[in-house]
Amino acid sequence: MLNYNSPLVKENSYSELSMKVINPIMKLIIRGKKREFLSGVGKAINMILPTESCTSSTSNDTTALWLSPDEWMILSNNVIDKNTNSYEQENHLINNISKINLGAVVDVTDQYVLINIEGKKIFDLLSTGCPFNFNDFRNKKGGVIQSLMAKIDIIVHHKEINNVNLLVRRSFSEHLYSFLSDAASRI
Repeated sequence: MLNYNSPLVKENSYSELSMKVINPIMKLIIRGKKREFLSGVGKAINMILPTESCTSSTSNDTTALWLSPDEWMILSNNVIDKNTNSYEQENHLINNISKINLGAVVDVTDQYVLINIEGKKIFDLLSTGCPFNFNDFRNKKGGVIQSLMAKIDIIVHHKEINNVNLLVRRSFSEHLYSFLSDAASRI
């Protein structure tokens, strides 16, 4: 069974900022290059993968984040059942992609923690420990970047105006959340 227990505080609020850990959310990494791969994924999850760098696609149930020319992270938009390790979308992807050797599907649900940050000072907070210049990114709804924050690898997904998701490896999540909490209290 996957480990959904997290040492992180579930929610913190600060002046014009709130942070919360969202779990459990299905997270899959898919990799492939062929045209058949792209159409197979589209049929399996009922959505077209983003092919432009640093972008995302969203449907009612799923979000796809572009990570590299042949790699995407697929996230469920809704909290899933904690008592299962089997996801319908993962099964469709395995049957339509992996089993016919078009690409790879890897479940990383337990590997990444999703931290949602909302508020007007999001990019002030992110700029305290991230070398990325958020000037253009703050206006790019659906944008995705991979960078470092406090020397920790992160994936930033700009969901909506004043709403960002951070994905961080579970082993670094407590340190990152502590860093963000400390920085948010000073903004």
